[in-house]
Amino acid sequence: MSQKKKNPATPNQPLRPTTSKVTVSAEPVVKAARQAVDKDKLVFGPDNFKWLLIGMGVMLLGYILMSGGAMPDPNTWDTSVIYSFRRITLAPFVILIGIGIEIYAIFYVGRKQTSGN
Repeated sequence: MSQKKKNPATPNQPLRPTTSKVTVSAEPVVKAARQAVDKDKLVFGPDNFKWLLIGMGVMLLGYILMSGGAMPDPNTWDTSVIYSFRRITLAPFVILIGIGIEIYAIFYVGRKQTSGN
């Protein structure tokens, strides 16, 4: 037969919360959080934005190179106007270069000046 454990708290003695013997200071955590969330700094620096604008300009140039294609004479079909080297090869290559510049701009980490603090 199993024995029942006695409840240490009786109706005359209410339960009290226990206290921890380990003390933890929250100051290092708060200090690290403040350093991580610096409201004066942006994720991208001025160099990143410069490279982003250059990449957008190169991609825009590629789209401009790809545009057009109006036939000089509407009664004739000239494949050399539509399927020219500029529209089929050069423009997509320029657009891919622009996308590469955009990727570089996103991952670029500029030189950070360290102070003597």
